[in-house]
Amino acid sequence: MADLPASRTAPDGSAVVRLLSYNVRSLRDDRGALARVIRACAPDVLCVQEAPRFFRWRKHAAWLGRATGTYYVTGGATATGPMIMARLRATVERTEDVLLPLTPGLHRRGFATAVLRFGPAARLGVLSCHLSLRASERYAQAGMALDQLKAMGVPHTVLAGDLNDRPGGRAFTRLSTALRDGWRVAPWGAEHTAMADRPWQRIDAVLASQGVEVLGCGVPFGLPGVQPDDLRAATDHLPVLAALRVPPSA
Repeated sequence: MADLPASRTAPDGSAVVRLLSYNVRSLRDDRGALARVIRACAPDVLCVQEAPRFFRWRKHAAWLGRATGTYYVTGGATATGPMIMARLRATVERTEDVLLPLTPGLHRRGFATAVLRFGPAARLGVLSCHLSLRASERYAQAGMALDQLKAMGVPHTVLAGDLNDRPGGRAFTRLSTALRDGWRVAPWGAEHTAMADRPWQRIDAVLASQGVEVLGCGVPFGLPGVQPDDLRAATDHLPVLAALRVPPSA
């Protein structure tokens, strides 16, 4: 399988950004396999779901950064699981972790958000999320995510995460009506993300705002360096890799 376009910044200030969304199940599985998959995908931005969030969680985030050539940007325990990491190519302009309303009896959810700059002028608002297992709460959280993207105050944004919903579901539809579903716009690789040992559904996605060109998006089956055994051993979800062309901000 051909790789997605490589990271680059064009003379006009636009930038090709590789973004990987990955539910890592709190690093409970084969960490070596996980690191190999991420390195082979060569992301500029890594949107993590189910990052370690309890005892010594920062130590685990630091390990993930060392193992994958990225650094911690924001999130983790402070966002109840979603986290953003990036390569040195990305300049962090600002970050915010957002805790969502708690429904009694359910896990509290949150968003990890950051405004990143690539080169002199290409700014991208990034939101990493892991939506609820309950349909009504999930739908409300999708609306909150859209509101948060608007509040970031940049024209070009991307949402990446474990939506716990399939295309056609109410939450997924709410997001994909306002944003462009990467797989639908420019399918590449494989579609289904869960579960890793026998994928049959797409509940993980990368969705971009208007103006962000999706050059390709999907599960990196067949990408050089990504081994099927590593994908199955790394965690219980498959990753979603996207290449995005971000225009320069005015």
